[in-house]
Amino acid sequence: MNKPVIRVGIIGAGNVGSALVQLLGDSSRNEALLDAATGPFELVGIGVHDLNKRRKGVPKELLTADVKSLVERDDLDILVELVGGIKPARIYIETALRRGVSVVTANKSLMAECGTELAQLAHQNGCDLFYEAAVGGGIPILRALRTSLAGERITRVMGIVNGTTNFILTKMSSEGSSFETALKEAQSLGYAEADPSADVEGFDAAAKVQILSSLAFGTELSGEEITREGITGVRSVDVEFARRSGYVIKLLGVAERIAKSGISRRAHPAMIPMEHPLASVHGAMNAVFVEGERSGPLMWLGQGAGGEPTATAVLGDLLDAIRNRVSGRHNVPFSVDRTLHSVPTGELESVFYISIDVLDKPGVLAAVAGIFGDNGVSIQSMEQSGFGDEARLSFLTHMAVTDHVANTVKDLSTHRSVDSVGACIRVIDGGTK
Repeated sequence: MNKPVIRVGIIGAGNVGSALVQLLGDSSRNEALLDAATGPFELVGIGVHDLNKRRKGVPKELLTADVKSLVERDDLDILVELVGGIKPARIYIETALRRGVSVVTANKSLMAECGTELAQLAHQNGCDLFYEAAVGGGIPILRALRTSLAGERITRVMGIVNGTTNFILTKMSSEGSSFETALKEAQSLGYAEADPSADVEGFDAAAKVQILSSLAFGTELSGEEITREGITGVRSVDVEFARRSGYVIKLLGVAERIAKSGISRRAHPAMIPMEHPLASVHGAMNAVFVEGERSGPLMWLGQGAGGEPTATAVLGDLLDAIRNRVSGRHNVPFSVDRTLHSVPTGELESVFYISIDVLDKPGVLAAVAGIFGDNGVSIQSMEQSGFGDEARLSFLTHMAVTDHVANTVKDLSTHRSVDSVGACIRVIDGGTK
């Protein structure tokens, strides 16, 4: 029996879109793709903004600037959205889903903003919504959480999910570069945008944490803000202190269970022990570390960005969507656990690293230690470097409540003997409660 041809439209032909088109047109992989799809499929259109832009490997005859008409084609079965952002991507996706057209997207911002609503819309109209490429580029972490670990009770998901910041911190650690120098190199290599705030301020990582949390624990994707800290305050001296102390600084995305029904979701720089698997993830690589009650620790490592790695994840989703179309089924959306509640980050406990610049004169250390004590923060160790007007004190605390540490930092910043407070960074092996 002849199977119907599944018709696919793509919106966006940038780095990822162009790479996807080339993967679909690779004649050496035709048979493998047809086997994976379980039926024939055809690329019927590619929506772009500029028809005159040169795009390697993209057939000009498939290009159209009338994206709306492409989305509303009567014979369209699957839409691949690769334009990014909230608008107009959301309009295109909602239009497709309401028409029963399955959607594949790499849009992390949109999924974090309204993923639960879009998944329900897909279900109501008998179609699919896939978004593997929204987290970790070519790393198949969402598929693993949804299927392979569906029966596991996951306790924590922790990962390096932003290649730009990992590249910058690697340069600061391995070469002693300043943040500013490392950022400029990242921009020159195309790892960072001209405006790098989405990466270095933690917005990108925070969106990915929300997506990971939804599949690991059943939290809702509805645009809820989570705790976010960037790496702009990390200095070379902090990276060097971490190295001497047996740690490395990484920007981590963390989602974890707290007690019976609490959930903490956050993105922030952290010191992790050099022997931890995540410590060896260098450059622009991404990695996600999952801890389960029965499976123990598991880690996925790979290219977290770039046209070709991301396109491979999109292609995997596209083949899943085609298989479902051929078989006449669709995936059930992820469930939301309404019993869960977010635990304020200020209530969590952790070991912290704090650095301050002070005047090197009698009584300063006693005054500083008094501020720690007044806020209920116990000092584990202290290191002094420099003398005179450039003395620096670096502290590691014992387990301390985050709000207490924040109050300590606030009081230190206003003390007359303190020139400035530098970094305040969590130490991961100190645990979190």
